[in-house]
Amino acid sequence: MKKTLWVVVVGMAVVFASAALYAGTKAPDVIKMENKAYTKHEKGIVEFSHKKHVAEYKDTCGDCHHDKDGKPLANLKDGDNVQGCIECHKKPGEKPKGKDAPKLTDKETLEFHAEAMHKNCQGCHKKMNTKNNNQNAPTTCVKCHPKTDKAS
Repeated sequence: MKKTLWVVVVGMAVVFASAALYAGTKAPDVIKMENKAYTKHEKGIVEFSHKKHVAEYKDTCGDCHHDKDGKPLANLKDGDNVQGCIECHKKPGEKPKGKDAPKLTDKETLEFHAEAMHKNCQGCHKKMNTKNNNQNAPTTCVKCHPKTDKAS
């Protein structure tokens, strides 16, 4: 009897621990694209609807998440741990601009976090607009970055 009770208790603990671990890594419905690497945000913080992109638009994990070579992480599923973009695209902000700005390769440009984010999001949105022959997916600053009195 004691052995059976012990097996049931341990089994229940494993089930609850597994559920808690899975729930702890599940992507939130809306992700505020704020990053502590930035000392100041020049524009309003984008609020990305993860749930809408997955459920309504049928995007897959690999549509946004990629490996170090830019190849889609096709085997990801909701609940898997993923690195934040800043882990690889380590330079906060956008590349230097202006006539005196250094000429950068595409690889060097993608070291800048904002450049990588913009390429990923805008690139996908432009493809969707072309595919659907409309302009429903936003591609300009003001369509994604909310206007604020003061950016943080």
